[in-house]
Amino acid sequence: MICNVITLIVTLFDIIRLRKGPEAIPHSPVLFVFTVAAWLVAGAMITALIDGLDQTDFLVSIVTGVIALLIYAAVVVLSRRSSRLLQTITAILGCGALLQFTFAAGHVFLTMIIGKNLAALINYLILLWSVPVEGHIIARASNRHWTIGLLIAAAVFLIQIQLGLAINPVDTLAP
Repeated sequence: MICNVITLIVTLFDIIRLRKGPEAIPHSPVLFVFTVAAWLVAGAMITALIDGLDQTDFLVSIVTGVIALLIYAAVVVLSRRSSRLLQTITAILGCGALLQFTFAAGHVFLTMIIGKNLAALINYLILLWSVPVEGHIIARASNRHWTIGLLIAAAVFLIQIQLGLAINPVDTLAP
């Protein structure tokens, strides 16, 4: 069991480094549930760690995340690659969770070492990396060129920002 979890984490890091695609993730509803739980825990952890974030911010991030997943699901289905849907969504959630855990660790440790402002910049760059990662995943899942995937992910990212601001206009940079 532990060996399988380590293999999954290594695979997700390979996807984050754009070396593998969602096809490297097993087609498993149990794994999907596990990654949803990890994604929620990581989001809750960030909410608890960052001053000024609260339950509303957490709920907004869940809503915008689910809408992004629905858009990505539509892209995969419209590309006639429905058989890849579970692996694609699992990969997006798993990579998102790992990036959020990295953000949380960076927040705790980098803040102590280099200060709050520089640590915040580095951490937001970590989260921003999710755009090319999601673009890579979508490009591989839909059998499109990586630039198409990147454009789709950038559009989804902008939709998430606009939707987040419409729902909760107070916090403009909440993860």
